[in-house]
Amino acid sequence: MSETMEVNNQRNMKKILLLINTMMLAIGASGGPLIMRLYYIHGGKRIWLSSFLLTVGFPITLIPITISYLRSRHRHRTLSNMDSPKPKMFTATPVLLFAFVIIGVICGVSNYVYAYGVARLPVSTSTLVMATQLAFTAIFAFLMVKQKFTFNSVNAIVLLIFGAGILAEHAGSDRPSGESTKQYIIGFIMTFVASALSGLVFPLVEFMYKRTLSITYSLVMELQMVLGFSATIFCLIGMIIDNDFKVISREAREFGLGEAEYYVILGVSAILWQFYLMGAIGIVFCASSLFSGVMISVMLPITEVLAVILYKENFEATKGISLVLSLWGFVSYFYGEFIKAKKMRKKLISETELPRNP
Repeated sequence: MSETMEVNNQRNMKKILLLINTMMLAIGASGGPLIMRLYYIHGGKRIWLSSFLLTVGFPITLIPITISYLRSRHRHRTLSNMDSPKPKMFTATPVLLFAFVIIGVICGVSNYVYAYGVARLPVSTSTLVMATQLAFTAIFAFLMVKQKFTFNSVNAIVLLIFGAGILAEHAGSDRPSGESTKQYIIGFIMTFVASALSGLVFPLVEFMYKRTLSITYSLVMELQMVLGFSATIFCLIGMIIDNDFKVISREAREFGLGEAEYYVILGVSAILWQFYLMGAIGIVFCASSLFSGVMISVMLPITEVLAVILYKENFEATKGISLVLSLWGFVSYFYGEFIKAKKMRKKLISETELPRNP
């Protein structure tokens, strides 16, 4: 009975964490691209600085790590025997640390190519291109963690690829003024590469989770901090090489919205993107990398609509078709997951139901 209660408590806790992480992801995924584009629209030009902001908020993860540690220490004092080992604030093994440093470097590369793409493309276009991340996540999840495909998941992947293909075929029709066709196409390619790298990162994270004997949310945040630190250092080196620190103060003075607003935008951007990363990686822990990719993709139409409303971006027929195909793909995937969950629930009930005596 106690074991059953413990399992139920763990499931309930995961559901709560899933809800919290989904909320954080919604805030970061919808607000991050908009605030980054705002930086570029009003005179910002530093690509490495923008990529740096995507992970520099990693110290925020110290908050849940500290709370978890204090709870564990209190529980140890009140419930455990004095002979049991005292809880540690950081518990990651050297192998895990090394693995997440490498994943962090991959994330840093993804940050740079994404920041480059957003600098060249309207948010409504870059958002639709990033929708293909779900397809890459599904493919890498299949290869790394043996994620099973269904007709609905394959249908969703095909629809997302078609949606991005339609945008690629009509690339340049919404090119920002003063930007060449070559720059626009490079931006499109960079965003597509960022989508592929993002689709690789989350299955890699899930792969490492499955290779860990005991994985807790505290350890997840600890590993995310390592990932964020590694990605930030990678982008920091790029900033130093590109002399970003020498021109930030001048760029702030010349910023279209004002100098104070410039630094506010940088700070808000760092917080929003950290919410995005904490939410996405937290969902991988609570569910799977594929579900995390789906939730990211679900938020993209929200960003699409907000970009059109706030920045008056053109919403042409090709974007409309691409958006419809993306939504169709999301609905297809969720319907498949709903059917699968329904079948599993029926199977679980039939297995646990006690046979009646005649």
